[in-house]
Amino acid sequence: MGDAAYGLWPLVVLNTLLFIVFAASFFHPTTQRDWRAMGGYSAFLVALFTEMYGIPLTLYLLGSWLGSRFPLLKGTHAGGHLWNDLTGWSGDPHLSPFHLASYLAIGTGFWLIAAAWRRLHEAVRHDHLATTGPYAWVRHPQYDGFLLIMIGFLLQWPTILTLIMFPILVYVYWRLARSEEHEVATHFGEQWAAYAERTPAFWPKLRHRPTGSHPSPGDARQRHRPATGR
Repeated sequence: MGDAAYGLWPLVVLNTLLFIVFAASFFHPTTQRDWRAMGGYSAFLVALFTEMYGIPLTLYLLGSWLGSRFPLLKGTHAGGHLWNDLTGWSGDPHLSPFHLASYLAIGTGFWLIAAAWRRLHEAVRHDHLATTGPYAWVRHPQYDGFLLIMIGFLLQWPTILTLIMFPILVYVYWRLARSEEHEVATHFGEQWAAYAERTPAFWPKLRHRPTGSHPSPGDARQRHRPATGR
């Protein structure tokens, strides 16, 4: 594969750092658990951009297997848009349904991380449990945000390594969320139990907006990165 669009290691470093710093500016990691969440996200980006601009390992592997059936897999940079090639999309790969869906997922993910942090920061500042905004829909909106960004990149530029990493990171975030919930349940008691009963962890109930989303003045102090936050 002699495509000049590969082997661009400065772009690998630049894009990786850009998306890491961008996410960190919204996420504001402070605790060890926060940095673990950022670490998983960062590892995903390193694997992604290494194949996008560095060494196209997925194309090497799939090209030898499927190259005769899908010509783009033989070595062009456009072959990295695997969903387009595998489904026969012949237009501009950046305007394909997969790419447009990826923009929506990535943008929504960053918005969710930022919106959730603002609600969490406000709740901590006023000694409230964060139950408004994104927290009225799910208990861990910022983790959802990270997963949406990763899904967006998988729609845009799937690789064997990132497809393997994604379910592992889902499990990692689930474990982090469970750990946070245990601590917050101990700290908040019945207030947390009532909130957890009406609010799903990751997947929102779309039939109706959750009730009781406004914190009461008697709420106990919430930890800076609570189970309700991720």
